[in-house]
Amino acid sequence: MAERVQQPPAKRLCCRPGYGSTCRQGQRAAGAPCGSSGATQGESSRTQSPETLLDIAARKVAEKWPFQRVEERFERIPEPVQRRIVYWSFPRSEREICMYSSFNTGGEEIGSSGESGDETRLPFRRGIALLESGCVDNVLQVGFHLSGTVREPATPSEPELVCNVSVSFDRCKITAVTCSCGNKDIFYCAHVVALSLYRVRKPEQVKLRLPISETLFQMNRDQLQKFVQYLITVHHTDVLPTAQKLADEILSQNSEINQVHGAPDPTAGASVDDENCWHLDEEQVQEQVKLFLSQGGYHGSGKQLNLLFSKVREMLKMRDSNGARMLTLITEQFMGDPRLALWRQQGTAMTDKYRQLWDELGALWMCIVLNPHCKPEQKAFWLRQLRRWNSVDVCPLEDGNHSSELTNLTNVLPQGPAGNPDSLTRPHRTVFTRAIEACDLHWQDPHLQNIITEDHYTNYCYHENLDSSLFDTRGWPLWHEHVPTACARVDALRSHGYPKEALRLAITIVNTLRRQQKKQLELFRSHKKELLNRGITSVTNLEGWVGHPLDPIGTLFSTLMETGRGSEEGTLLDFSGSLGSGRWTEHPVFPAQRFLEEGESFLSLAVETALIGLGQQRVMPDGLYAQEKVCRNEEQLLGKLQEIDLNDMLVKIFRKQAVLLLEAGPYSGLGEILYRESVPMHTFAKFLFTSLLPHDAELAYRIALRAMRLPVLESTNPSSDLSRPHHIVSVVPNRYPRWFTLSHIETQQCELASTMLTAAKGDARKLETVLESIQKNIHSSSHIFKLAQDAFKIATLMDSLPDLTLLKVSLELGLQVMRMTLSTLNWRRREMVRWLVTCATEVGVFALDSIMQNWFTLFTPTEATSVVASTVMSNSTIVRLHLDCHQQENLANSARTLALQCAMKDPQNCALSALTLCEKDHNAFETAYKIVLDAAATGMNYTQLFTIARYMEHRGYPARAYKLATLAMTHLNLSYNQDTHPAINDVLWACALSHSLGKNELAAVIPLVVKSVKCATVLSDILRRCTLTTPGGMVALHSRRNSGKLMSLDKTPLRQLLDATIGAYINTTHSRLTHISPRHYSEFIEFLSKARETFLMAHDGHIQFTQFIDNLKQIYKGKKKLMMLVRERFG
Repeated sequence: MAERVQQPPAKRLCCRPGYGSTCRQGQRAAGAPCGSSGATQGESSRTQSPETLLDIAARKVAEKWPFQRVEERFERIPEPVQRRIVYWSFPRSEREICMYSSFNTGGEEIGSSGESGDETRLPFRRGIALLESGCVDNVLQVGFHLSGTVREPATPSEPELVCNVSVSFDRCKITAVTCSCGNKDIFYCAHVVALSLYRVRKPEQVKLRLPISETLFQMNRDQLQKFVQYLITVHHTDVLPTAQKLADEILSQNSEINQVHGAPDPTAGASVDDENCWHLDEEQVQEQVKLFLSQGGYHGSGKQLNLLFSKVREMLKMRDSNGARMLTLITEQFMGDPRLALWRQQGTAMTDKYRQLWDELGALWMCIVLNPHCKPEQKAFWLRQLRRWNSVDVCPLEDGNHSSELTNLTNVLPQGPAGNPDSLTRPHRTVFTRAIEACDLHWQDPHLQNIITEDHYTNYCYHENLDSSLFDTRGWPLWHEHVPTACARVDALRSHGYPKEALRLAITIVNTLRRQQKKQLELFRSHKKELLNRGITSVTNLEGWVGHPLDPIGTLFSTLMETGRGSEEGTLLDFSGSLGSGRWTEHPVFPAQRFLEEGESFLSLAVETALIGLGQQRVMPDGLYAQEKVCRNEEQLLGKLQEIDLNDMLVKIFRKQAVLLLEAGPYSGLGEILYRESVPMHTFAKFLFTSLLPHDAELAYRIALRAMRLPVLESTNPSSDLSRPHHIVSVVPNRYPRWFTLSHIETQQCELASTMLTAAKGDARKLETVLESIQKNIHSSSHIFKLAQDAFKIATLMDSLPDLTLLKVSLELGLQVMRMTLSTLNWRRREMVRWLVTCATEVGVFALDSIMQNWFTLFTPTEATSVVASTVMSNSTIVRLHLDCHQQENLANSARTLALQCAMKDPQNCALSALTLCEKDHNAFETAYKIVLDAAATGMNYTQLFTIARYMEHRGYPARAYKLATLAMTHLNLSYNQDTHPAINDVLWACALSHSLGKNELAAVIPLVVKSVKCATVLSDILRRCTLTTPGGMVALHSRRNSGKLMSLDKTPLRQLLDATIGAYINTTHSRLTHISPRHYSEFIEFLSKARETFLMAHDGHIQFTQFIDNLKQIYKGKKKLMMLVRERFG
């Protein structure tokens, strides 16, 4: 037994009248099983007999009254009454037990004995398994305390475990749990679940006793003494010190324990002041959230946090006060996340998944403060809490990392106190700002109360003459409020377990939106001519509904869809009395269809709501996160719509909304007037297009073609007249937008165009229209190229004949890409050129001829010769086109003409290709050669000329090769240290060519070599090659001019080459000695050895080399070690 001071505060002090003075006479018998007094649950279900008044009254009292109040109200409570109150005080539904022991909500899953997968490991499922396996034993209910043992069967890895479990409860809620298993988790362990479900399912098998204080009250002094002594004897090692301490305090007249009236009883239920709520382990909630946050999105922590948020929503739906309590604990841990300060310090953005968790946090607080039956003191407490979090520097902003200029949502409401004027320009809007603003909202508006509580709230005599009319012409109610705020009310009603009220308000909001859409259309038609003449683009909505932090369209859609599926069950609100004393009653019938048009269903209304929201023209928000959220929410909503099978009614709605969106002007993203920075409609229009195409192709194409616009990429002309009609909110039109999602948007635009091209196959008129739209609206070459490729694939499917019209569209798009990328750098350019030639080949010979005729507008000269003309003249192209000889010759002539034009424009890069292409046409070849000669003196470098010269030799034109080689030599300059220059092989080849042509040619080229080459090793190599064979070897093959004599080194031209080589060695030697280091000495000696070989080729070479060495010794005598090496080698 624990010490008195350690008793939890919920264990109230219990006493009886006359306690301490006079004892009640007589004794009452000990307890009996739960079902012994009155009809039990089990007996009622078996015999179908009506409940007794005692049970009915006891059940109601057990639900609402703390037992202390019952004791205070009545001086004497008969034992049977006490028993029934205690009996009915235990929870009777398994739904709450499931909620506190698993992430799964209740419903049809409750009571089933587990499923495969992760669900079987949930405490609730494991508890059911233990119960059904007969593992629960020794169950005893003493007053408001339930105890028992639960046996965990042995496993191959674990021995059998017997757990002692105890549960305290009050007013049908479990208020405390303990288990010897040592479970550390947010949820109840499986053993607590097993014991609790045992009590719920088998109440007749549970021994029931009154609270222990009642039993003790029945004992006389001897019995009490015996009771205490036996208790101490059984548990003497545990309770003896405590028992002695309590005895000492009781025997002391002035002790604190004697100053208190009564004594604590852990089985007597709650006191009047105790909060009646289910047991929630706050410490474990904080620890789990802290752990998940520390994992930074790994190990499924984001999923776990989302499950916790779902648990909060589940609690709110069951009107469990722990919902707000749990959310407070979660928020405190989020605010204490050390990464917030780190990200702020580093100026980096939080991760996208983490940012979404913060959004959900803000949305949940919005739901909590909008609780229709929230007490004023509760709302005031939450407001103080929210303001405290809001004032922290690291509190995340609503739109990510950018400030927001959206207006305070309360200043557009028809009721409530005026908003703070400073909030109109407040730059600091955190994730809690909307919840703080929502604290100013209330539910007292009579019109609002009638909307959500009455199924027949109409006014057929109401005259609709204002925009803020309370009813429409049909007498149906309207609710004019800032749309996201109104939808937040719907979400709050759903979240707090009022689905029917949420549905009524949702239907009213949608009818208001439809009426507003109609009014906007009429208004635009009256101003249409004026607006179109001015050419002004404007936006009517700064705050878009799709991508909004409160997700208004998603809320309406979900509310209507869930009702349509019949998945919502709940109770109805009653606003009579004070705000904090609302009550609810069962209401099985709900004729909400009264406010649906003929043939409409909740499903069709949900679809129409989504179409209205997605088609709204709204400005693209600032900031990366806000823009990504717009795209993400749009795709999520469209994903839900795509799951719905279209019937005739839905097709009718699609047609109706498509026409309205096309005609709604600046109010629609598909209207004629589009603000430059409006959110594009490509993704939405693609969905509409594919949905409407089988039913109304013309309308589908109108929608898709209108949506192709992307004005943010188009240049704008500032208008001098910026006046607007009174209904249009103007935004500065000329500020440069920062669209972080532009790449994604352009991709969606491209996909819309590709979808239209695919659908238009075989229809020349539609293909032409789509092509014009693509050329007008798509500004990215890569996306146009993708469309061209897509069209080509569709047109050339293997199972059908090529679609020539679509092929021409593909070619036209390819030509546009060529023009767009002609003067810009694009790493895919070569791929684009090759693809275009392939596409033109498929179209036909006329297309190939056309691109060659107009090559200068499409290709660079290099591309035209190396890719286009070469491919056109290849055998594979000729075979693919099935050309006759005449057609082949015409195509070849066009290719040769192109090649010559390119060679004239860019001889450096195109001359060789032109010569290659013109090989089979003598005149063209001669023209190309002349172009090369003309360009050789000015525009071509030695590398290009050597390459063409080698080509000429290869083609059998050695004289022309020689001429080009000599021209190349005039552009060459090899310094003394360039002994690895790539042009050396070309020089050696040119000298070999000259040598083979004859003495005269060699004599002509050697002066050029001497002038251009200063590298000694290269010159000596050329010299040796010239002395090994006789000149004119190539000519000798065709004539007898060759004399067979080797050339003399003492005569021209070799004497000139020899002198130049010796001079190069001397100059190189002096140059190397200027900066030589000891580690290069041996290399230098080898260099001198090669030089000596060249010197000795002259008749006086020995003398020259000796003089050269002597000069070195004299000039560089300071390099003693080097000169010593020179003496050792050369004397």
